[in-house]
Amino acid sequence: MLDAYADNHIARILLWIFAAAVLTFLMLPTLIVVPLSFSGSDLLEFPPRSLSLRWYDNFFGSLTWMSGLRTSLMLGGMTALVSVPAGFLACFAMNRTGGAPARGIYTFVLMPSVVPGILLAIGMFFVLAKLGLVGTFSGVLLGHIVLAIPVVVIVLYPAVNRFDWNQAQAARSLGAGWLRTTTGIILPQLIFSLLTGALMAFLTSLDEAVISIFVSSGANTTLPKLMFLSLRDQIDPTIAAISTLWTVLVVMVVLVISARQKA
Repeated sequence: MLDAYADNHIARILLWIFAAAVLTFLMLPTLIVVPLSFSGSDLLEFPPRSLSLRWYDNFFGSLTWMSGLRTSLMLGGMTALVSVPAGFLACFAMNRTGGAPARGIYTFVLMPSVVPGILLAIGMFFVLAKLGLVGTFSGVLLGHIVLAIPVVVIVLYPAVNRFDWNQAQAARSLGAGWLRTTTGIILPQLIFSLLTGALMAFLTSLDEAVISIFVSSGANTTLPKLMFLSLRDQIDPTIAAISTLWTVLVVMVVLVISARQKA
């Protein structure tokens, strides 16, 4: 049936041009930030009139920035470690129950991604304040986990539904325990989806700012919050340097995950 439509060379060229234009539009802000980070000026200016590494030195030489970076990386790792098992269990429950209960679980799990961020942050602040966790690492971690679990579920749910659970039942009938069944049959077939979910949870935590502004403070202040505070008080190319390093970190993590998928 498709043979009736001739291959339109002009349409294909136009499609590639459109795709390149969209990609350029999405990448241009990031590409502009990179040269800003190497500016020798005290202000953000593009194109930079002189080149310097002073803003990278300012970032790595600052105890405040390094503390925020360490906190954000620790939060990202812990968020991934907690969110992936929690998201997997939610997906497993939805797969096993099906019907209205599964839809109810799915709606409940995705609610934090639908509620406006500022409202969620205010609610998290009052809940954590009642628990005495405002300003603590645990309190910030809970806020990040609440945001990360919906992302993990969106990634894992299709993979869990495609998995042939008869394999797990067969292993159980042959005497394998749940631990052996999980590590020998379930995890190897879902490993890429689990790694992708962990990556998305990690990036969600790294990029989160609204909840961090409300519930983090002191030694547990995240890097995104410090960046917002810095923009409020003084704008200098240190922000551009941090953004460039943040972009490089994200790209490296994505490349590592992609390499593991191909391997």
